[in-house]
Parts: sequence; structure tokens; C-alpha cells
Amino acid sequence: MAELKNKVAIVTGGSRGIGSSIALELAKEGVKVVINYNSNSSAADKMVAEIEEIGGEAYAVQADVSKSEDAAKLVQAAVEKFGQLDILVNNAGITRDTTFKKMTEEDWRKVIDVNLNSVYNTTSPALDHLIASEAGRVINISSIIGQFGGFGQTNYSAAKAGLLGFTKSLALELAAKTNVTVNAICPGYIGTEMVQAIPENVLEKIVAKVPQRRLGTPEEIAKGVVFLCKDGAYITGQELNINGGIYM
Repeated sequence: MAELKNKVAIVTGGSRGIGSSIALELAKEGVKVVINYNSNSSAADKMVAEIEEIGGEAYAVQADVSKSEDAAKLVQAAVEKFGQLDILVNNAGITRDTTFKKMTEEDWRKVIDVNLNSVYNTTSPALDHLIASEAGRVINISSIIGQFGGFGQTNYSAAKAGLLGFTKSLALELAAKTNVTVNAICPGYIGTEMVQAIPENVLEKIVAKVPQRRLGTPEEIAKGVVFLCKDGAYITGQELNINGGIYM
């Protein structure tokens, strides 16, 4: 079991939804958390305050991680603030759902840039710092949509599936000569603001397909991140499915 107290983590898209739960759960373990946000500074500041209220340390950094320059500055800011980097959680993501026939090039490129290219943008400048850590961790938040597809989500599905290939390949490269593990978490249908905004009759049909007959919670995804950070020394290149049994 790795001791997480005083480790340093970056959580991209860490101000809301699943990202904010990940940031909070890591902080409860004594991790110093850098909360990345793109535009919602008030939500990021709120998360910093919430973490500080429980005695933790957090730092909010604005960066559009779909841009390599911003991502590099995010990593630099984390290391300058806390002196090290041990955990990188690539959580930032957006949706622009529509059928492929109606999908614009902008719809395609924006989702690929934010959900997939951002992972290269952050991991590349972070890697040397993670290798220098006693137990570096890269955790990529993918999705069941990257595993079995989704109607009107060719862009999102392609990006999330790409994350799985990235995870396995980087894990393979790093396994022999470093202590860095690289894993993905694939959430099912989670009760975030985005999912709760789905019309009730549609949401009922989704829940009916889940063997456990409920939505997951952001906290359950966050606890998966903590598990991989604390107890994942011999787990690398894997997909941790947290989905209530909807995909097995």
C-alpha cells in the first residue's frame, strides 16, 4: 500500500462533477491537489475552499488542456507550487452529441482535442516528474461509451476508446524500468449534472438497463482512483470498470 500523504496530484477538469469528487477523495488521503479548470473559476475556488475546510491543501490552476502550451504551464505550476508531481488524473472531457450525419468538423475536433489530445498534452510534460516519484500514477478517465459505443456519440466514443489504447501502450513502455503505473477507469452512467439533465423518461430507460438498477455516484469513481493510487502498484495497463454491471 502506497502512503498518499503529501503526494501531489493534478486532476484535470477537477472543479465539477466526477473531477471534483476525485479531488476531494484524494485530499482526504492527504494528497495535495492541483485542481485544473478551463473557465469556471468560481467552481474551482469553491473546491479549494472545501478541501481546505477538511485540513487539506489545494491549488486551482486555469488551463485549457486541449492546448499543449496551457497543459505544460499547468504541470509547471503544480511543480512550482508543491515541488513534485506523483499523480496525474486525466479527467477533462466534454460532449457534443449528434448523429454522425449531422456532426460538424468542429464537433468532431473539439471533442477529440479535449477528451483525447489533452491526455498527450498533460502526460508528456508530466512524465519525467512522475518517473522521479516513488510511485507515479497516471489514471485516465475513459467511459463505457469507449467500450461499447453510443448512439450520436461517434466523436466521444472514438476519444474514449483512444484513451484505452493510450493507457495500454504507455503502461507497457513504462512497466520495466519505472515505478509508474498507467490505468484507465471506465465509468458507467453516473449521477452527474450532465446525466441528471437527461429527460426523466429517457433516464428511466437507461437505469432499467443497469443490472444494479441505479446510477453510480461520482464518489464511487473517485474511490476507484484512490484504490489505484494506494493499492495499484502491481496493476498497470488495465481498465477498471465501475458501471453497476451494464458492461462486463
